Parts: sequence; C-alpha cells; structure tokens
Amino acid sequence: MRMSHRLVGAVCAALVIVGAAAWLSSPVARAGSDDISGTIRSAAGPEAGVWVIAETNDLETKFAKIVVTDNAGKFLIPDLPAASYQVWVRGYGLADSDKKRARPGDTVSFTARAAASPQAAAQIYPSNYWYSLLQIPEAHEFPGTGQGGNGIAPGMLTQAHWIDRLKDGCELCHQLGNKATREMPMLDATKFESTEAAWAHRIAASNSGPLMQNTLGRLGSKRALAMYADWSDQVKGGQVPLPPPRPQGKERNVVLTMWSWGSARTVVHDEVATDKRNPNLYANGPIYGLGGSAFVLLDPKTHRTRMVDMVTRVPMKFQGDEYRTANANVPSLYWGNDPNPGLRPAATIR
Repeated sequence: MRMSHRLVGAVCAALVIVGAAAWLSSPVARAGSDDISGTIRSAAGPEAGVWVIAETNDLETKFAKIVVTDNAGKFLIPDLPAASYQVWVRGYGLADSDKKRARPGDTVSFTARAAASPQAAAQIYPSNYWYSLLQIPEAHEFPGTGQGGNGIAPGMLTQAHWIDRLKDGCELCHQLGNKATREMPMLDATKFESTEAAWAHRIAASNSGPLMQNTLGRLGSKRALAMYADWSDQVKGGQVPLPPPRPQGKERNVVLTMWSWGSARTVVHDEVATDKRNPNLYANGPIYGLGGSAFVLLDPKTHRTRMVDMVTRVPMKFQGDEYRTANANVPSLYWGNDPNPGLRPAATIR
C-alpha cells in the first residue's frame, strides 16, 4: 500500500505490525482506553478495505497511525499515545473524508462519499499505476537508429535494454508516476512550444540537470522526451489507470505507525532498527537513518527525533551540495538558486 498523503515537510520512518486487527474477528473484543474505533459506511453500505488515518502534532514529532476496515466497515486504531488526533478516511473509489477530532478511547464514525469522477478517484492511486500509462517503444523498433532515425540511441539493442535503463537510470532517484512527475506542476507547460520542450526544460534544471540529460541521451533523448511528453499529455487529457484493488484478507490486519523525521529537505536512503543476523534484537529501540552528512534518529517510545552530524577525518564534499546549476539559465524549479541545506552538516533538532 502506498499512501499519496504525505507527512508534510519531512521523511517518515514507519513500523508495520501484522495481526493487530485480530480483534475484528472476535465478537467479544472491545476497544481499549488507548484505541480509537468506529465504522465507515456509505450509501452502498459498509465500506471494507479503506484506510483510516489518525494523525497528531501534539507529540515530539508528527505522528500517525493507519489501519484498514474489515468486511463490516469496522476499524480500530490501537495503542495510541495520549494526544488529540485528526481522524479521516481514504479509500479507492471514495472522496477523502473530512477530518474529525478524537482522543484515545473515543468512537468515531464516518459516512463515506464516492469520488466525483474517475479522474478524482485516480488522484490517490499508487504512482506505479499512473506510470503504467507510459508507452515504451515497441520491440520491433530496436536496435535504435539514432537521433536522425527513430530517436532511439543505437546502443539500445533491445526493448529490454531500454526498460533496464529506465529503471536503473531514472527510477533509482525518482518516484515516477507521482503527481510531480506526471503533471509537471512546478512549471507552466503552456509557456513552451510543446510538451517535449517543457520536459527538456525540467530535466535540465538544477545541478542534477546534466546527469539527467546524459541519462536520457543514453536512451535517445529525442524518443525519451517524446515518450514522457505523450504520457503527460495522456494525463492532461483525462486518461486514468485501471483502479487498484482495495486491501484484502491479511492485508487488512496491517497497522502502520509513522513518525516524521529529518527536515524538509532531508533525503534518508537507509534505515535500520535491528541486526539482520538476529532480527529479535533491540525491540522498540531507536531507529537510525542516514541522510546526507547526518544520522537521523527516532525513539519510537518517546516519539523524539534528532539529527546528529557525521564528523569525518577528511571533511566531506558532496557533488551537488547546492541547488545552483552549471547552467545558470535553468535554476532549480523548486528552490531556485538557494543553497541546499539538506546535504550539509545538520543542525541538531530535538
């Protein structure tokens, strides 16, 4: 499951607990004083397999728990720290609900509404569903014949080779399919002579621009830009992917516990909470992440997070530690020419 709702301005650490919703199968189980429970119904009846989210800013860092409703539309959000929560509902085919205020021990119920249109419903579909609309070159078009031919680089010998470069060259860093990639909301595409030109501008932006241009060059930039432009035009024209299924069976027993950590520009690529050789170690202990020049730490018992500078014998120098670009005509589409504090020594927080 991938929620498009984000904990704004930070990276999230998460723990997944399976089996915590076993109470749903027992007619005698009751919500405890540290749980929030309730039901979700719509005009069609109980809404099964929809997410119920409880989130708060009352703790040391932003905190959220997410559960899934059962066949009767019932839910229970367990083991919540004492705080005031905003509780709301999201499900495939539904409009996001209004938020209701609740505290542990409360019971809240929601009347769900159908999404206004297929396009509105699709806004919360996972990124890979949107990415499935991408039309890659047909197998018979390989090997490529270059920029003066079909636009595919001659080095792309097969369709499989092209797909591999897309995955290893683009998806390594980008969540392709999300709103930012499929719609380009960071720029006004109408100011360009074509969608291809808008795509060419966006990938040239910031200090990472040359790297992205080189990546598309290995594919054949002419055809790659046309492919991504066609994808954006499909979306703009109202095309939507097939709807994903709602959580089923044991998937409905998953409880997601999430904390906000790091800063608005922290990029945490790894996190660890135990030793893979003995995963029973350090239960409920700290979670460690690494982002840029700092360690990011979370204590799931106290809900405290902090960042610790990683001091090295030889000072680290990052390639691309600023948003400034070698081509000053194309600054970052998000941050302009601001320095990038996310890759520099971190100020300790909390």
